[in-house]
Formats: sequence, C-alpha cells, structure tokens
Amino acid sequence: MTDDRRQVNAMRVWLEINNWPIRYKLIALFLLIGILPAICIGVLIHFSVDRVLERQAVENTLQLIAKVNRSLEHYAVSLQNITYMVSDNPDVRRFLDGTEGPEAKANDHYEIRQLMRTIGTLYTEVAGILIAGSTGESISNELYVREGYRLSREPWYEEAVRRDGIFTIVGRPEGRQVASHVNYRDDEVISVARAVLDPDTQNVLGVVLIDLKLRVIAQELKNVRLGRNGYLMVIDSEGEPVYAPSNLPISSVRPDWFGGTSGSVYRDTDSGRFQFIYVKSPFTGWTTIGVFPARESIPEMREIQFYIVSFVFLVCLFGIAASYYLSRTISRPIGQLISFMQKAESGDLLTRFIGERHDEIGMLGRSFNRMLVQINRLISLMKHKERQKREAELRSLQAHIRPHFLYNTLDTIQWMARREGAAAAAEVAESLARLFRIGLSGGRDRIPLAEEFEHLESYLKIQKVRYRDKLNYSIRMEPGLERYTVMKLILQPLVENSIYHGIKERRGPGTIEVDVSLRDGDLVLRVRDDGVGMDEARLAEVRRALDRVGREPDPGELITEAESAAADGSGSRDRGFGLINVHERLRLTFGERYGLVIDSARGEGTTVTVIHPALPEDTAACREEEGP
Repeated sequence: MTDDRRQVNAMRVWLEINNWPIRYKLIALFLLIGILPAICIGVLIHFSVDRVLERQAVENTLQLIAKVNRSLEHYAVSLQNITYMVSDNPDVRRFLDGTEGPEAKANDHYEIRQLMRTIGTLYTEVAGILIAGSTGESISNELYVREGYRLSREPWYEEAVRRDGIFTIVGRPEGRQVASHVNYRDDEVISVARAVLDPDTQNVLGVVLIDLKLRVIAQELKNVRLGRNGYLMVIDSEGEPVYAPSNLPISSVRPDWFGGTSGSVYRDTDSGRFQFIYVKSPFTGWTTIGVFPARESIPEMREIQFYIVSFVFLVCLFGIAASYYLSRTISRPIGQLISFMQKAESGDLLTRFIGERHDEIGMLGRSFNRMLVQINRLISLMKHKERQKREAELRSLQAHIRPHFLYNTLDTIQWMARREGAAAAAEVAESLARLFRIGLSGGRDRIPLAEEFEHLESYLKIQKVRYRDKLNYSIRMEPGLERYTVMKLILQPLVENSIYHGIKERRGPGTIEVDVSLRDGDLVLRVRDDGVGMDEARLAEVRRALDRVGREPDPGELITEAESAAADGSGSRDRGFGLINVHERLRLTFGERYGLVIDSARGEGTTVTVIHPALPEDTAACREEEGP
C-alpha cells in the first residue's frame, strides 16, 4: 500500500504543470504553438469545406430533382390536354348528353374509338382511355367494365365529380371494376380523371379516365444517379409511392417529413440514418425525393481530408523535432546556472558563473556573480540588523509587562484606595485599569471606535493628574461613528507624542484636540496640539521615516541608520517609534493608501491625521477572520 501511495503521489506531482522541468514546459509550449494551431486550422478547414461542399451538393441535387419534376409535370400536362381534347370532341359531347343518333350506336361509336386509337398512337405513355357517362354507359379503347357494374359508384368517378371539372390524379387503379386488355398490374399504371360539365347548366355529364404507364416515369428516373448510393423516388400527397426502385434500402417514407416546396432533411429509419433532398410539384402534388445514406461522403471531401491529414502529420513531425532541439538549447544553460546556484545555496559563496554568453542567460549569470559579491558585503551588517516579526511589531507596546497581572493588581489598588477615602488615587487607578482592560480587548486587534476613545480618555485622565493645569484636552466624535471599528492603540501613541514632544516643552498650558469624521468612505482621526511644533528639517526627517515603512531599505540606508543610532543613541528612534508603529500597522493591515499624515510648524503646534478604512462592526469581524 505504501508503494502504491508513493506512485499515486508521484503521478499527482507530475501532473501539476508547475512541477515540470523547464525543458518539458518548453517542449509543451512549442508543441502548442506549432501543432495546436495546425490541428485547429485543419479541423476548421475540414468542417468549412464539408459544409460548403454539402451545400453545393444539395443545391445541385435540388436542381436535378427540379428538372425531373418538370419532366413529370410535362406528362401530367399532356394527360390534362388529352382530357380536354376528348371532352371537347362533338361526338363525345353527344354521347355524354344523350343526343347522338341511332347510327352512332349502330357502328359502335366508331368515331370516338378512332379518336382514342389516334391518341394512343400519338401518346405512347397512355395505357387506356375510358369515357363514362352519368347514365352508366361507357366507351374505351383498351379498358372494359365488368358486366352489370355502374361506374358512377367507382371512387375515381366520385373523386372527379367532387373536383367539379378540375384535372385530378386519382392514383393507382386498386380495387376498381375496370380491367385492361393488356392486363397491367396495379403498380404499373396510375390513373387520372376529369369530370365533363354541361357548359350551360354546369351539371356533370360524365368522366374521362386515362391510365398512364408508370414505365415512362421509371424511364425518366432510372438513369438519374445521385452519388454512389443515392436513389430517386416519387410519392403522392398521401405518401404512397408513385415510383420507387426495387433495391431501395428503406421500406417507406412519411409525407410529414417534408415541409415546404423543397429542402433537405435527415431522418432515422429502420435501415439507418438517411438524408432526403426533395422537391414538391404544385401541379401533380407529387414529391420527388433523392435518398442518400447519411454516412456517404462526397468524393472531393475525402480527397480534401487526405490532404488535411497529411499536412497535420507533417506539421506535427516537424514541430516535435524543432521543439525538442529548441528546448534543449534553452534548458541546458539554465541547468548549468542552477548547478552554480545550488553550490551557493549549500554555503559556497565563492563560486562564480563561468560563461561567455551574451544572451539573457549570460546576463543572469553575471547578475548572479554580482549578487554573491553583494551578499558577502552585507552579511556582517545583517547580523546587527535583524528584522522584527510583524506580529512582534504590532504588539511591541504591550510586551514589557504582564498586562493581566497588572490589571488585576490595579483593581485591588482601586478598591483599597476607595476604602481608605483616597478618591483621586482611586480615580487614577481606575483610569489605569480601564486603560489596560481596553488594551487587552480579549486579544482582538480591532475594537469599536467608542472603546478606542474610552481608552484615550482614560490615558488623558492619568496625564491630567500628573500635569494638572498645564494640560487641557477635548475629544469629539460625530454621532453615529461609534458603530465603526478601528485598530486598537492608534490614538494613545499619538497623544503621548503630543504631550512629551509638544505640550511638555512649551511655556504655559497647552491643549490637545482629538476628533473623528467620515470622509469618502474612510475614517479621518485628527490629533492636534499647540505645542512647540517641529521645524522643516525635523518634519522632513519624520516624513522620510514614515515613507520608508513597508519597503526594503537599500544597504546605504541601513548603514546610515546604523551609524546614526551609534552616534545619537536610541533617543532619535524612541521619539518617532510611536508614530512609525501606528503608521506601519495601518499600512501592513490595510494597504498603502492608509496611514499617518503629519503637518507641523515651529511654535504653532503639530497635527497628525490618521486615515483609517470605515469598517462597520460585522465587516471588521469578517476581515479579522480572513486576514489582510
């Protein structure tokens, strides 16, 4: 199980791209740049050409089918003209309206039969013509009625009467009581009919029935080839096949598959998925359909596919070879530079990069050499200048005593002072206890603004006892701001700085004013004093110290600070420690736009402005859990 787990972990590490060696990353990059676009272009060309060729094939097939449709309509128009020719014949009119003479019956309607024979000679596609009168009599050249049957009850006769003299294709002669001398099968002919109307009364005098040989339609369609496996078929408005080849792979089609006058659709059948390209004839009501297997591809498309696959293969072959060579030329000097860095990491700071390259790798190697020289020069200085931890910097003001013990001791002193009647001492002890209680704040870094002001007021009360009339102060807070939270201990160090470096050094009493306001979504806290202030040189020095917060000092700054500290002692640092501490805490927590702004003038006093984000109490809690 341990070996399997190690293999799984190793595979997981390998699958993370960041853990790949740079050589493999470069190979992958070159392959993506060279091969992936070629594959994408090949696929795009394939689908684009496939759609264009398919669209052209469909358009060409539609034109071919439309041409076939026009041929079929030509036969239908010929049959329509024949019905007009027959119905307009005077002998036929007299036969139908019953006004013919006895001599016509005696010679068995010779003139009418001669007309039918002439039509059969001129139009070889006609299998037979039948003229049926409304009284039950009929005349035909090739057709005969079964004895004792009345033709007016035939479905084709009734259909022609319903169409009121309009040419009608009635379909196959299935189940009718009219036979043919040639004995055509039902699937070998198709029948058309038209009712003959009296021009004066518009009454039906009879019906002209004509049988069309379907072999003429088959002759038109059988020589039409659609691709290698495409076929043509014709169906009527009911979906019954007018013509279908004997080897058609599908058994039937449904007329509701075809909407509009023409188009192309894909349908799933029992024999698989097929494409149907169709054109409907408005005259005959027939639909001529080209049937194609969906898997059949255009020959030109197969040739294009071959060229695309060959192109992509050659690009991949060339891309793999080029990516391997280029990645090796780039990764090999990087590997050499890594070996020098590993020696320096192990402690050999005297190692140097050796190479005459003038590209980026050579520049990096020379920079590595200069870095080692700089490290050797700074090691001695960095031993005396260790950076403090952020957490220790944020709590440095509280790390000198044990605040819980001091807080409990002050409570005891306060209780004893009140019992002995020392009210002033009790008040000072109470203020000091409150000062430490708020300073502790249950370990929280942020407290409500009201608590911060309470902490500040406790401190000022203690200082007031000490300095008496020399120190005056006022604290103002706009209503509604107490619901915001601030970082604790940001005002007390500023006020302490104002007392010791401003009020204490001036002649006569001094005043400290503290106020807070809301501006552009930020809290603006100001601490003003009318102490001695600072001259321009000292103000510039303090501002430079604040500007250095949050950035790494260069070696020159470190040496200057070390020399200044050795010459002046720690007093210079102590004077600005409270300001820098607050400024650094704000910037580390909230970003560069927050912190302190100091304005001062000699003899006029100092104003310290704190820019703090306006954090409602619930927002501050969420930010404290997530961190800056």
